[in-house]
Amino acid sequence: MLSGTVETEGPVVVNRRAEARIARGHPWIFRSDIVEDGGATPGALVRVADPRGRPLGFAFWSSQSEIRLRMVERGESFPESWLRDRIEQAIAWRRKVAPGAEAYRVIHGEGDGIPALVVDRYRDHLVVQTLSQGTERAKAEIVSVLVDLLEPTGIVERNDPKVRGLEGLEQTVSVLHGEVPETVEVNEGDVRLRVDLRSGQKTGLFLDQRENHLAARRYARGRVFDGFTYDGGFALQVAREADEVLAVDLSAESLRRVEINAELNGLTNVTPRDANVFDVLRGFDDEGERFDMVILDPPAFAKSRKAVDKAIRGYKEINLRALKVLSPGGCLVTCSCSYHIHEDDFERLLTEAAVDAGVTVSLVEKRRQARDHPVLLGVPETHYLKCFVLRKER
Repeated sequence: MLSGTVETEGPVVVNRRAEARIARGHPWIFRSDIVEDGGATPGALVRVADPRGRPLGFAFWSSQSEIRLRMVERGESFPESWLRDRIEQAIAWRRKVAPGAEAYRVIHGEGDGIPALVVDRYRDHLVVQTLSQGTERAKAEIVSVLVDLLEPTGIVERNDPKVRGLEGLEQTVSVLHGEVPETVEVNEGDVRLRVDLRSGQKTGLFLDQRENHLAARRYARGRVFDGFTYDGGFALQVAREADEVLAVDLSAESLRRVEINAELNGLTNVTPRDANVFDVLRGFDDEGERFDMVILDPPAFAKSRKAVDKAIRGYKEINLRALKVLSPGGCLVTCSCSYHIHEDDFERLLTEAAVDAGVTVSLVEKRRQARDHPVLLGVPETHYLKCFVLRKER
C-alpha cells in the first residue's frame, strides 16, 4: 500500500452487478456478488476489485452476513485517518442541524460514511452500537476517537439488537468508558425526559422523531389521541398546547415511562392507557368520540418485502379509523418507519383511506427522520421514516 494510507486485506473480487452498484453509490454488496474473498478475515477493511482486478474502493468485510461488503470509500486509496476524519465531519454537521439539542444522533452509519455504526448522545453520555463485524472489530478505535473529540462522562454499548446475530456477533450491553448512571435526564425542546440508556427503546429515545415531535406541537389543540405512544415523545410535546392527551400503547413499561415523564414536566393532562390502538379507534368511531388531533407512530408493519401487502392493509385500516374520529379542521400526524413502504406508497394508501372514510383531506407537510439521521440519494434503505401531517377539511 501507498505510504499514509490505511492498512487493508484482500482484494475481494466482485462481479459486474456489484461493480455497477458501487458506481451508483450504494454501499451494500451481497454474498451472491462475491467472486473471490481474497482470504479476508472477519471484520477486516478490504480492498475491492472488479473481475479484471481494477480497484473499486474499500469496504468492511463480513464472513457471515448476506451483506458481505459495506463500502466505506470508492477509489484507489484513502487516508489512514479516515475514521477520525469521518467522525469529526459527523460531529461538525450535528452542530449545524441540532444546535442546542441534548439528545441527538452523532453518527448514523452509512449516512455518515461509517457503515453499521450508530452513536447517540444524551447530554454527557454516549450510546454506541457496532452492528457489523467491521465496526465491532474497530470498536476500540471508535471509542478512543469519541473520547478524544467529545470527552463524554461515559459510553455504553447497546449491542443488543437482533441484527448482530446475522453477523455472528453476540448481543451485549456494557459500559465501554467512564460511568453511566441508571438514568439520565435530557431536554427535547422544553420537555424534560428521563432516559434509560441500558434498556430503553433503541438507545433510549426515538431520536429520529425528535424534529417531528416538535413539529407536531405546532398543530396541537383541544383533545389529542396519541397511538403507539412508546415513551410519550409526541404526547408530552403536544400536551403543552392541548387540553387533554390520551396516550395509548400495549407496553406497560412504555406507559410507566410516560407517567414518569409527565410528572417530571408537571403535565396533568396526559392519560396513559394500556390498549390495542386498532381496537380503541374502532370503538371510538362506533361511540361517536372525536379528537382535534390524532397521532399515529406505529412500529414497522413491514420488516421484509414479503410483508408489504399486509402492512399496506394495516396502515390503511388504522389511518382510515383515525380520519373517522378526527374532527373537521383537526390534524392527523401519521408515520411509517417501514423502509419497504416507500413515500409514494404511503401517500397513496393515505389517499385511499380518506376516500374510504368519505372525508376530504389536505396535505400540510411531508416530513422524514431528523436531519441528524442523513438520507443518502440512491440508497432507499436510508430513507425509512415517513411522517405526514394531514388536515381533515370536512
